[in-house]
Amino acid sequence: MGLAVAIKGLGGYHLACDAGNAEAVRRLRERKRRGGKPFAVMVRDVHEAARLCEVSPQERELLLSPQRPVVLLRKRPEGDLAFVAPRNPNLGVMLPYTPLHHVLFAGAAFRALVMTSGNLSEEPIVSREQDLGRLEGLADRFLTHNRPIRTAVDDSVTRVFGGQTTVLRRSRGFAPAPIDLGRTVSDVVATGGELKNTFCLTTGHYAILSQHIGDMENYETLGFFRETLDHMQRFFRVHPQAVAHDLHPAYLSTRAAEEMGLQCIPVQHHHAHIASCMAEHRLEGPVIGVAFDGTGYGTDGAIWGSEVLVCDAADFERRYHLRYIPLAGGDTGAREPWRPALAYLADAGLDLSAAPALERVNERRLRIVRQMIASGVQTIPTSSCGRLFDAVSAILDICFENRYEAEAAMELEAAASSAPPDLGSFGFDLSDDEIDLRQTFRDITTALRNREAIPAISAKFHSTLARAIDAACRAVRAADGVRVVCLSGGSFQNRRLLEETLQVLERSGFKVFFPLEVPLNDGGLSLGQAVIANTRVGK
Repeated sequence: MGLAVAIKGLGGYHLACDAGNAEAVRRLRERKRRGGKPFAVMVRDVHEAARLCEVSPQERELLLSPQRPVVLLRKRPEGDLAFVAPRNPNLGVMLPYTPLHHVLFAGAAFRALVMTSGNLSEEPIVSREQDLGRLEGLADRFLTHNRPIRTAVDDSVTRVFGGQTTVLRRSRGFAPAPIDLGRTVSDVVATGGELKNTFCLTTGHYAILSQHIGDMENYETLGFFRETLDHMQRFFRVHPQAVAHDLHPAYLSTRAAEEMGLQCIPVQHHHAHIASCMAEHRLEGPVIGVAFDGTGYGTDGAIWGSEVLVCDAADFERRYHLRYIPLAGGDTGAREPWRPALAYLADAGLDLSAAPALERVNERRLRIVRQMIASGVQTIPTSSCGRLFDAVSAILDICFENRYEAEAAMELEAAASSAPPDLGSFGFDLSDDEIDLRQTFRDITTALRNREAIPAISAKFHSTLARAIDAACRAVRAADGVRVVCLSGGSFQNRRLLEETLQVLERSGFKVFFPLEVPLNDGGLSLGQAVIANTRVGK
């Protein structure tokens, strides 16, 4: 029948449907307002996972681990379920982890179930029967039981990288397991960022991260944040002396911090990313911190996102950043990749003829945005790596609209996955404090004009960015002698970028670290905030 069923699990309700029924998947995607964002699936056993995807021994062990997380696996070319994770080479797979799940698969005709959080996009997962009304219109049937859920917890998301487990979403099975910091810390709370929010408590010599809270963009999520924070403070008997928060004044997480009546300690977004990595690996610093992501409020009021810092747990210096471009329309510019594409073309001295794909955009909208970029009206300067990937994706005619976070970047990475290795890179420049990619864009448009294959152009772009990072780190080492690099930020969820950056940095003689236990995306921010706040509390 292709129905969607709300199924009560361990930490909340899933919305489930037959993953092999394209119409059922389409309908559930439409109801959840999910766009083309990949779904995770649950399969009956590891043999079925191996039928759909390539499964290494480490991935098999992770699938079968007591935590039973979602594991990102590479799809087999002959596998099906393409519509579950469209235009994506990976598939999130998990195995049954409650008796009810095993019963569902016993003798079932389906081989895989879509299992997505029981919520409307951007709202907290439903975990209580009195809240099932929030799933009306999303689920056709409800399967519940009488075991109460004390705390709502989403599924954790993991992958194996270089033979090690990396946690992309730290939730069920992993949180709130404490992280031993190896030193005594004060009682502090950190409220995290806006996207992929977590909070962090420090006490004794431990940091305690919450489960994945979600995107702090509505008051339902804020209510869940407050309820969970109150529960964890009582459970772990933490009595905070201070609260750390992001610099951005408009984040709900910042407002929540300001309402606590404690000493408020603002922490710059990218410093927090690097401090999180340092805390996990017990690094004292100074380190070269490479923080690449979509959005972070800068100390100069610009939107940062491609930053090379020298920092320790107390402070940081910004040494290099991606050359600023004007982002037209603020948040709209993050949803429409053609907007930063126009800005990068203009900055490189190129006109619209260099990127014919952009001519698909409505002529009037193109004209208005080009005027905004030229005049600086309703624009904000940004060094965002996310917008950089958006721009290249649009120029290559891969993605023109981000229907979910980082869609254009994910599809650009997917395009590169079919390219052979070692294709070389494009040109770039390093000035006093800028990573200047104007030559990169000139080379990309030349490659387009010469009809070079899109996968090859994407692969060479990834290599260019890795080499630019290496050049900036080598310049910092020459000036300061620092030989330890920490990589963090959501852009390094891009496996190709992470692999190539590690390779070039290690060849250059750097010792390189990146987060494993804690998400390198914004889910790890709160740990960094809490560690930094511990150096400033009472001051």
